[in-house]
Amino acid sequence: MEEINNIEVVPCTESDYLKPFRVHYNQNGTKKSWDFMRTHDSVSVLIFNTTSHCFVLVKQFRPAVYMCEWEKAKTQPPQSAAKTEEGAAEAAAPEAQEGQQSASEGDNPSQWPPATAGVTYELCAGLVDKPDLSLEEIARQEVLEECGYDVPASKLKRITSYRSGVGVTGAKQTMFYAEVSDDNCVSAGGGEPREGELIEVVKVPLHEAMTFAYNERIPKTMGVIFSFIWFHNNMSPKYKISTNV
Repeated sequence: MEEINNIEVVPCTESDYLKPFRVHYNQNGTKKSWDFMRTHDSVSVLIFNTTSHCFVLVKQFRPAVYMCEWEKAKTQPPQSAAKTEEGAAEAAAPEAQEGQQSASEGDNPSQWPPATAGVTYELCAGLVDKPDLSLEEIARQEVLEECGYDVPASKLKRITSYRSGVGVTGAKQTMFYAEVSDDNCVSAGGGEPREGELIEVVKVPLHEAMTFAYNERIPKTMGVIFSFIWFHNNMSPKYKISTNV
């Protein structure tokens, strides 16, 4: 998963997933415009394994996250723990550094962050791109493909829905809760290779959940944090186990 190379950034002129638009409108007599992306809505699923009392998450490389980290790294000056001779040499050669930053994005592999910079922990999730299926059925398919658990759609509990990326896409995500056991596990999961998915299934023990959620050194989505809080408020009394808040 974390072996990333041959990176090339090119303009996106056509996509099955994102379509850029610019809308012009008047608001309270003021003429305005806004750039936005049209994309699919999505579903996500908080999975709790009642056999091992752990949450089942997915871990995967996200190019968008990686490129954000790369952009951030470009704007940061070289850092060192102390003013060593190496640091002094870097400070004495600003022109060389400037030339290095202006080089082609793919010319110098040492400029790219490690692949781990683009790896995130997430809820099992997927796009709503099958009009003939209900949200529950789409969520069920994602749980099976990504995490390997066969759960009837009727067993999925709807938590809530919300808008994500309101300044860019405004897409709606619907979140579900699913309880599984080891008996429901029919495969190792890992996603659909034909769709280019490469997913690692990760288990977070219930008693470590809130520590995991608030640890900023662990890259994760807001859905993970929110769903863990929801579980703590609504489900943890059922299991009489502290979520370590």
